[in-house]
Amino acid sequence: MASVVFGKDSRRHTFSIKRPSCSPIFITKQDQSVPGQSPHRRQPGWKKVSTRTTVKVAQEIVSHEAIVREAYLDSVGVWTWSVGITNSSGHTVFPRYKDNPQTIRRCLEVFEWVLRTTYVPAVAEVFDGFLLTEEQFGAALSFHYNTGGIRRATWAKRWKAGDIAAARATFMNWSKPPSIIPRRRKERDLFFDGVWSSDGTATVFPVRKPSYQPDWARAQKVDIGPVLEDLLGPAGSSPVVEVQV
Repeated sequence: MASVVFGKDSRRHTFSIKRPSCSPIFITKQDQSVPGQSPHRRQPGWKKVSTRTTVKVAQEIVSHEAIVREAYLDSVGVWTWSVGITNSSGHTVFPRYKDNPQTIRRCLEVFEWVLRTTYVPAVAEVFDGFLLTEEQFGAALSFHYNTGGIRRATWAKRWKAGDIAAARATFMNWSKPPSIIPRRRKERDLFFDGVWSSDGTATVFPVRKPSYQPDWARAQKVDIGPVLEDLLGPAGSSPVVEVQV
């Protein structure tokens, strides 16, 4: 089981990891954190380096969302693209991707950039100094990508205090609208039980026009593993992909 420690220096949030050459995931030391158990705090001697998310974590988040290769109007009329990305992410979606479908690779490049520049730092801030497994990191990142509420989440505070039962229970406080409950349960089970739910595929929807709504009846399943492995590679081994905002 893989794990990651969050620590800070004067410049940025970083992950403290010790990585064997053959492993593409986060490793810190042999006595690793176990989902559901009391949190481990960072110990002296753990090497501090910066890294990004893993293929499994990215697959898990995408499985809760979907990929739409051109800009569409979401349920409240906001122009959205790729894996739920809007202009508020810092990357211009509209009008750039209106009537301009992109490759799956391009969609995932920008998705990874948004995770790395916006969502991972917030998770790192909240769990600064605590050892997380890859499963816990993935669940927390997925939760924050969906809610934007990791800094306010009572479950995170309870977990850091060692009250695992309360943390598990309060995770489900974030269950509105009701349609989000299946996702929240999967994130809870990933964080506390280490149970992944993704099969490595993404659901891809085309866009209906002139309404610019996703065409829910024409979903396609796409294996995104090879693209993510090419983008992310073994942890820390591939260059960071920068995107034009």
